Amino acid sequence: MAIVRQTLVYDGPGGPFEGVIAYEDEVETPRPGVLVVPNVLGQKEADNVHAENLAKLGYVGFACDVFGQGRRKTRASDNVAEYMNELNADRALLRDRLAASLDTLKGFGHVDAAKTAAVGFCFGGKCVLDMARAGLDLLGGVSFHGVYDRPDYANVAPIAAKLLVCHGWEDPIAPPDAMVALGRELTESGADWQIHAYGNAGHAFTDIELKGVSTNLGLAYEPRADRRSWKAMQDFLAELFV
Repeated sequence: MAIVRQTLVYDGPGGPFEGVIAYEDEVETPRPGVLVVPNVLGQKEADNVHAENLAKLGYVGFACDVFGQGRRKTRASDNVAEYMNELNADRALLRDRLAASLDTLKGFGHVDAAKTAAVGFCFGGKCVLDMARAGLDLLGGVSFHGVYDRPDYANVAPIAAKLLVCHGWEDPIAPPDAMVALGRELTESGADWQIHAYGNAGHAFTDIELKGVSTNLGLAYEPRADRRSWKAMQDFLAELFV
């Protein structure tokens, strides 16, 4: 049994978009599908690896694109947050691009469209929360070191998607007060939610590319938080897709 990667070019508002889907080559019955939403840099190899790792767990993983085909950044780029900030300024457009990505996953032949979830990293974690806030049709979502500011449209109530928030306690972008406010927000919106806070972990704690990198921005890889949060995600998805 091997993991297959397949590039998907798909339509959406402001598109086209280009993502990578991963699945076991011997899939005979539809599997649950998990959307992978990238960080500030956009769709990249690290997201494809996450999709592959989800495929190894028995799911179909889809590393989606919300910036647009060919619109990518690296850490060395000028104005690294350019494409992210465009969407931060238009959360309705972000919502609609996420909906197009989710529809693409649901429409893929190996996916059980009734069993989908989303996971996201940093900006992608915000995206997962926005998908739940907007009432997009998914069973649940996982935010890894996400950003918690609310969009400029009202949450659905109740929020149907179950949520797992994996939070680095020392995250300067989402400090503890923001985490507590998120918990209150999700409670007020009737969500089934849980927050796991990891001590001695900052922002981007799952990002292996930051291993051994010293930064004054509060960004750093933290192996214990990475390992524990991925295990928490596995348990969450196993319960979600029963």
